[in-house]
Amino acid sequence: MRHCQTTERPPEDLRRAADALLTALGDTPSAHGRMQFAYAHAGPDGSPQVNYVVSQGADNPYGLWRVAPASGKLPSLADKLPLLGWYEREMSDLYGLEFEGHPEPYPLVLHEGFRDGAPPLSARFDRHGAPRTGHALPPTEPRMIGAEIQRLPFGPVRADVVESAQFLFYYIGEGILHYHPRLFYKHRAMEARFEGASLLTGSALAERVSGVDSVAHGLAYSQAVEGALGWRAPQRAQMLRVILAELERLYNHLHYFGLLAKTTTLKVAEAEGLWLEEQIKQINARLTGNRFLRSLIAPGGLRRDLDVHGLAAAIAAVEPAIDRYLDCLESTRSYLDRLLTTGHLARQVAFDQGATGPVERASDLDRDLRRDHAYALYSQLSFEVPLEKDGDAHARARVRAREIRQTLALIRQALATLKPGPVMRNEAVEDPAPDGEGLGWVEGTRGGLLYAIHLDQTRTRFVRVKIKEPSFSNWRVFPFTVRDSNMMDYAINEASFGLSIAGADR
Repeated sequence: MRHCQTTERPPEDLRRAADALLTALGDTPSAHGRMQFAYAHAGPDGSPQVNYVVSQGADNPYGLWRVAPASGKLPSLADKLPLLGWYEREMSDLYGLEFEGHPEPYPLVLHEGFRDGAPPLSARFDRHGAPRTGHALPPTEPRMIGAEIQRLPFGPVRADVVESAQFLFYYIGEGILHYHPRLFYKHRAMEARFEGASLLTGSALAERVSGVDSVAHGLAYSQAVEGALGWRAPQRAQMLRVILAELERLYNHLHYFGLLAKTTTLKVAEAEGLWLEEQIKQINARLTGNRFLRSLIAPGGLRRDLDVHGLAAAIAAVEPAIDRYLDCLESTRSYLDRLLTTGHLARQVAFDQGATGPVERASDLDRDLRRDHAYALYSQLSFEVPLEKDGDAHARARVRAREIRQTLALIRQALATLKPGPVMRNEAVEDPAPDGEGLGWVEGTRGGLLYAIHLDQTRTRFVRVKIKEPSFSNWRVFPFTVRDSNMMDYAINEASFGLSIAGADR
């Protein structure tokens, strides 16, 4: 796979390799290595194959462990690398693979109605050992003695325009003893939709995995395809991609603050945050014709050039209002009182469970793909990666506030260095990956987003596309901040994570 150092590993070597990775990390989580995600796909002979993607440190290529399950079984690594817990359960649900010794051997993607059926994607494999035909349900009642525990199943149908999810709360009074999120109620099978699709159709699909992250998904997808085919986007297209990505980050962060203000009952601050978001979306529409910046990024560059004259002035006109808004929030006592100490996420937990983006940076984990694995033309621009140490809702908000200011500076720099030129590669293929596989990555608004793509022999259709989505990672982390908290703070804590249900349920 392009951009990866590939190692073939037998199943019996997996746990030893996990131990070696942990030993290399040492006692302190750092940017020098981390398991990223795992996924299943059909190997050359149609049998199942599991790929483990490993970060090997800043500026180093990713590592890829290829493992062929023995009779549909692999040893679980979730006890050693907890962030793999959900990925293993997802592969178990959808492909029928069995991960022996998994600490939580319960369904993740499939709910009660699917218990008696075969794994829905197991047909992707010509042979896959002996997949399970049923699942044990997870324990739903915490074992408590001598206490009157209330149980509240909230959702999956909820008020307002939020997406479908069910949250199970077990509490006494206001204190939350246990919390269990159940997502995947409207699973759209976006990864399966890529199978057999053309490169052009793939661009449209990627932009619709999570609508508010259209640029991030489109860019990660395009860079994965470019890696597989040996294409390189022209310089102007790469700088315009930076501008588009930062405009998306800007409106998302402003929406975040509007929602956070809403949960702290600051109605005026909510309206102002959403109005600032709206102004950025109107700038997007004038620049590209689409408020969500869609239908521009494609493998090889951009579908068309952009006239950026007037963009710097438009951003400068709204920047003072953004600064005033963020400063006002930070000086509002009622706002700070609700955020401080709420939803604390310890640094080690953030690392072990796979937190990403502003969530991990608020817990003092210094990671950002724009800097550590530079893409587009981020390496030519100067910016800081904001960090906070407290790991609470306030720290997560402060990281995003500082990112807004860095984003404004990045847009100014990119516009100042943008040069004329083509925005789509020519037809010459430079150095295609012999296996037709590629890995692409982006630091999206919500964190690290990666696409692993596998093309057919004609290099025009997809055999498999795997999406490592930041909200999938952060939804796994979130329950660790809810337990032992209280019901009054729950909405604030959830808003401080900036999660996307559509992104997780891809």
